[in-house]
Amino acid sequence: MITGSIVALVTPMHADSLEVDWEALKRLIEWHIEQGTDGLVAVGTTGESATLTLVEHNRVIGAAVQISNGRIPVIAGTGANCTREAIELTETAKQAGADACLLVTPYYNKPSQEGLYLHYKAIAEAVDIDQILYNVPGRTACDMQAETVIRLSSIANIVGIKEATGDIQRGVKIITATDDDFAVYSGDDHSARELMLLGAMGDISVTANVAPKLMSELCAAALAGDADKALSIDQQLLPLHNAMFLESNPIPVKWAVSQLGLMNDSLRLPMTKLSEENQVKVRKALETAVFM
Repeated sequence: MITGSIVALVTPMHADSLEVDWEALKRLIEWHIEQGTDGLVAVGTTGESATLTLVEHNRVIGAAVQISNGRIPVIAGTGANCTREAIELTETAKQAGADACLLVTPYYNKPSQEGLYLHYKAIAEAVDIDQILYNVPGRTACDMQAETVIRLSSIANIVGIKEATGDIQRGVKIITATDDDFAVYSGDDHSARELMLLGAMGDISVTANVAPKLMSELCAAALAGDADKALSIDQQLLPLHNAMFLESNPIPVKWAVSQLGLMNDSLRLPMTKLSEENQVKVRKALETAVFM
């Protein structure tokens, strides 16, 4: 089971061509390994999966696996709103050597709960790799209910869920109703500490892109049941948690990582660069949480 601080990794791009910056990707992954990050998600929401081509999508996953070289687990973002496409992406990630796949709920087409169940069941039956469900209704307009998650947890290679609603009670309901080998991960940095203290196995984190060591220490403390230490670190990181969502993710986090000198802040349209007004706010959060 993958546990701890799992970074939802940004995808660096060249400033001029907006092509993937492979050297910067290598630099980021090496830095995360050095800083103690416990796992990484390649090409999730924060990795701009929505604006990468299928070829790029698969290349980024393959590169992450090769660079990590077994030193850190790689979870591949392979969700889609087309079941066949999700199966294809998941199979390609398996062939690339990913440790697991993260599958967002189908966006835009608004399936029923039965449709969600059959969607994930089909992918799990088609590809023999560990699969983590991903519920983020604020971005998908599709909310997978706890009952559907619990039902899916009985499928052997569906091993967990990234619950990004920030609803602690829902997370606890899933933790309580599923077997010990089914992992609930927070997908909401603001509530991750509390959910881990209540039984979640880690945090798939945006903030970890900028403060990987602190996020690793926070998760380790929470998983060990050290509530006081986890709270102390979380309070230090709170300005950063807030700043990362001043504009749509990954706009603020890419700008923040660029301030660490690890890459530039380029994004593909329709995403645009962080406003000057919010740059001031993100810089202040960095000074509080990272540069203090």
